Amino acid sequence: MHAWICNNDGGPEALRWTEQATPEPGPGQARVAIRAASLNFPDLLITQGKYQHKPPYPFVPGAEFAGVVEAVGDGVTRLKVGDRVIALAGTGGFATHALVDEARLLPLPAGMPFEHGAAFAFTYGTSHHALIDRGALQAGETVLVLGAGGGVGTAAVQIAKAAGARVIAGAAGADKVAFCREIGADETIDYASEDLRERLKALTGGRGPDVVYDPVGGDLAEAAFRSIAWRGRYLVVGFAAGGIPALPLNLPLLKGASLVGVFWGEFVRREPAASARGLAQLAGWYAEGRVRPLIDSQLPLGELGEAFRRLAARQVRGKLVMVQPD
Repeated sequence: MHAWICNNDGGPEALRWTEQATPEPGPGQARVAIRAASLNFPDLLITQGKYQHKPPYPFVPGAEFAGVVEAVGDGVTRLKVGDRVIALAGTGGFATHALVDEARLLPLPAGMPFEHGAAFAFTYGTSHHALIDRGALQAGETVLVLGAGGGVGTAAVQIAKAAGARVIAGAAGADKVAFCREIGADETIDYASEDLRERLKALTGGRGPDVVYDPVGGDLAEAAFRSIAWRGRYLVVGFAAGGIPALPLNLPLLKGASLVGVFWGEFVRREPAASARGLAQLAGWYAEGRVRPLIDSQLPLGELGEAFRRLAARQVRGKLVMVQPD
C-alpha cells in the first residue's frame, strides 16, 4: 500500500508519499480499500498541529473516506468482505488502504457513489448536528450561513432548506454568492463588498436571523452576533478565517441569545445512537434528492498537495475529493 505520511507539524508541504506493508486487521477492525477520500478544513489543521485532536506521529491524514471492505479481523460482526462503506476514522484516508474500527464504518447508502460517500458524513453530519440538534432549527425560521460556499457551508444551506427554514447565505466574492443562489439560498450577502450588519437588517426587517451558522470565525463573528434575533442561537462550528474571536459577553445577555458549541466528532463518540439517527435522516434526504454533496473537483490521490493549496486559498466551492483509480 501507499500513504501520505505526516511526521511533524510542517503542514501539507511536509507530507511524504510512502510505500508500506499492507496491514492485516486486528480484532474489531476491517481493512478498507479506499476508493475516494474528501478534503476537509480540519485535515489542513491536523497537519499543522492546530486541530483539537492531535494524533501521535507518524500518522496518515484524511478524516473521511469511502471504499470496499477487503478483510476483517476477529469479532467483526456487521461487516463482510466486499461491503461498500463510509469511514469516519479521523485519520487514514489519504492512502490506498486503511485499518478502521468496525464502529467507525457505516454502510454506503444504496445508489450513492464512492465520491459522494467520501464527501457526505463529515460535512453533512456536522451541519445536521449543528442546525437540527444544537440549534433546534424550526421550519419558518431564518438562518444565516457564513462560509456558505465551502464544504460544511453548502451542506448547511441544503439542510436548512430541507428543514423548512429561510436561508441567507454569506460568502466572499460574487462567484461564491452566485453559487449559493444556485444551491437554494433564498438571499445572499457578499461580505467581501457588503456590510454584513446593514445587509442583514435590510433582509430581516431589522429583526435579525434566528440561527447563525459560523464555521468562519474571525472578524465576522461579532458583527453577526450583534445582528442576531431575540432568543437567537449562534452556532460555533469552526475558525476557517484563522482567528478565534473574543465576543463581549453582554451581547448574549442583551439579545437573550445562546452561544452554542458544535463538535461533531465528540458528539459521535459520546452519543452514537443520536448520531446514527441524524445520519439516517440525512440518508433519507439524500434518497429524496433534498441534499446532495457538491463536488468542486476530483483529483488523483497523488495531487494531494494541489488540493491542500486550493483549500488553504479558499478556492473551493463545495468539496474536493481525492480518488483512486479502479
